[in-house]
Amino acid sequence: MHTLLLTGGSSGIGLATVQFFASKGWQVIELSRSGQSFDSVVHIHCDITDDTSVHSAIEQAMKHTDHIDVVINNAGFGISGPIEFTSVEDAQKQFNVNFFGAMRLVKAVLPILRKQHYGRILFTSSVAADLSIPYQSFYSASKSALNAMALALANEVKPFGIGVSVLMPGDVATGFTSAREKSIVGADVYPAVLSAVATMERDEQAGMPPIQMAKYLYQMATCRCLKPIYVGGTIYVIFCLLNRLLPKRWVNAIVGKLYS
Repeated sequence: MHTLLLTGGSSGIGLATVQFFASKGWQVIELSRSGQSFDSVVHIHCDITDDTSVHSAIEQAMKHTDHIDVVINNAGFGISGPIEFTSVEDAQKQFNVNFFGAMRLVKAVLPILRKQHYGRILFTSSVAADLSIPYQSFYSASKSALNAMALALANEVKPFGIGVSVLMPGDVATGFTSAREKSIVGADVYPAVLSAVATMERDEQAGMPPIQMAKYLYQMATCRCLKPIYVGGTIYVIFCLLNRLLPKRWVNAIVGKLYS
């Protein structure tokens, strides 16, 4: 039986992915602070911002299986607000979950995957990694950093038979929107923050169903030839392509107009 280890599987894209892989006959080990075990899914409590919690969770996970086929770094959250009025502590919290949380998991599972000499490590990133969204700058920055780490990791672990890839979803309708930590401090100076965040949240809630991203991740887990980066959603593939073809000044101006 194939085994999936995934973080952040208690809701949204993570939960849809857990359910989809389980429906395909996979054993799923889900790590989060609030999840539950069911059928072939084993939930293990894990706080990805804590080294000890991550290592303990991996030790517990290996009591349920003798191998890991695929690891998905999915846990994440968002903050919003003007850069000038975002505290360093809030920005660090954003990176601690989205970037360093993934790094902790990678460090914990790599000895297992290297010993196996096979496996795949997948990351749930965001189109916002390519297209920096105003008033969501630290979320974009954390996902951009995640992409950079994943690409470097792919070359480092290739000799061990380990594949690495990133999924960059576009707008997906999940509870991620309501969980975003929004700050309106500085709105008197940057009044556009209110309409920008409202536009962003409206687009998210009108977005793709999370099962669509689960199917992308399953394809990435099972395909013979793994690409470095996948973009979730046809329209977002076009956006990312234009981002590479058009002058950056033009693209950034268009993004600014969309969220002004």
